[in-house]
Amino acid sequence: MALSGYKKDGRELRIFENVDELSCNFAEYIAELSEVSIKERGVFAIALSGGSLVKLMGKLCEAPYNKTVDWAKWYIFWVDERVVAKSHTDSNYKLVKDGFLSKVPIVHGHVHSINDSVTAEQAAEDYEFVIRQLVKTRVISVSEINDCPKFDLILLGMGPDGHVASLFPNHPAFNEKEQWVTFITDSPKAPPERITFTLPVINSAANVAVVATGASKAEAAHVAIDGAGPDYPVLPAMMVQPINGELVWFLDIAAASKIEGANFSE
Repeated sequence: MALSGYKKDGRELRIFENVDELSCNFAEYIAELSEVSIKERGVFAIALSGGSLVKLMGKLCEAPYNKTVDWAKWYIFWVDERVVAKSHTDSNYKLVKDGFLSKVPIVHGHVHSINDSVTAEQAAEDYEFVIRQLVKTRVISVSEINDCPKFDLILLGMGPDGHVASLFPNHPAFNEKEQWVTFITDSPKAPPERITFTLPVINSAANVAVVATGASKAEAAHVAIDGAGPDYPVLPAMMVQPINGELVWFLDIAAASKIEGANFSE
């Protein structure tokens, strides 16, 4: 159970006493959205980031979800990816495969990773092409507002600098509005070459979850949720605002400690 759960400026905030409780609620949240999407559309198109997010999904690999989730209807995508070999320790694909995909019966052909044998620019173009084809066949819905792909769920971690996906503060990719998938070759966080969904795609999703744990995320969470003061740049996490979808922030006490009005009593 969340220590605190409330709405703030269009965002639902769920604050937990510890990471284990967050992980349990996170799994339940994903499983419920999966069930609703499969009932409505026959598929569940989910886009993942890397980092600690994958570990927090671990409860989905356990009872009851490993038996009750309709895994055959899941389609897996990456919100961002490092342009390295799939066997590389920096690969988000490897992270997700080792920590999640290898433990649940998702159809291999439903897992859409990037082409890791080309340049970052070509990898972004190829990935956008794949997504466009799946929009045409309605595996991925299309936004009724801007014709962007409308993923059933996009899962985002947040860095201490307030970055989400591979959209970093003050980086030109953060302002990309035309492409669905863009690339960077100068990431401020290694490795430098990456592909990433753009902000319009993230904000076109039916559901978006941002996960932040630990004291190192507290300041960025405060700025992203409460609003930037004059001394702060606009953080990418602040701009995650689904135009016709639901946004939920999952935080532990440490990450939520600076949020104005956060209530930690049950």
